[in-house]
Amino acid sequence: MVSGITRDAMYEIVNFIVKSIDLIEDYSKENMISLLTSARKENKRVFVIGAGRSGLIARAFAMRLLHLGFNVYVIGETILPRASPGDILIAISGSGRTKLVVAAAEAAKGALMKVVAITTYPDSPLGRLADIVVRIPGRTKMAVEEDYISRQILGIHEPLAPLGTLFEDTTLIFLDGIIVELMNRLGITEEELMNRHANIE
Repeated sequence: MVSGITRDAMYEIVNFIVKSIDLIEDYSKENMISLLTSARKENKRVFVIGAGRSGLIARAFAMRLLHLGFNVYVIGETILPRASPGDILIAISGSGRTKLVVAAAEAAKGALMKVVAITTYPDSPLGRLADIVVRIPGRTKMAVEEDYISRQILGIHEPLAPLGTLFEDTTLIFLDGIIVELMNRLGITEEELMNRHANIE
């Protein structure tokens, strides 16, 4: 059985995600799913972007969208088509200020795309550009005292998970939930996903 700080951190992360489920606004989720459902039916392109670990989460979401039959691309990759009006950009940034992500959202608006921002800060530059904002709770500041033991002695109970971990893990789980709901609404089976899964990896 896992013990020590690793165990404490795992519980903290899981508990944070569970609490976040009740904090993510359902109408934002519904608007996002409605937009994606329409894109699938109308064969619109979906582009995703994120930087660092958020970029890895964006790629994981893009992979599942591909399995669902979406026409999906990751911004920053070499193979990237021209965007058209009505295409979708899903932009992930906890702070909503990541320059690369904000720049992509600005370009998307210029191309008359729909922008979905996934961020902790709806009033951020990214949030203000977006047509739909999904607010994902996340850590708001870094600890003043970095050492875990010192924080405990001083009674400072900062999150054990560093930097953007809570936002990133919550976003990953949220987007996996979105995939399951899209499967249900579009009537797509797991067998169909398997048929679109890579077979030369």
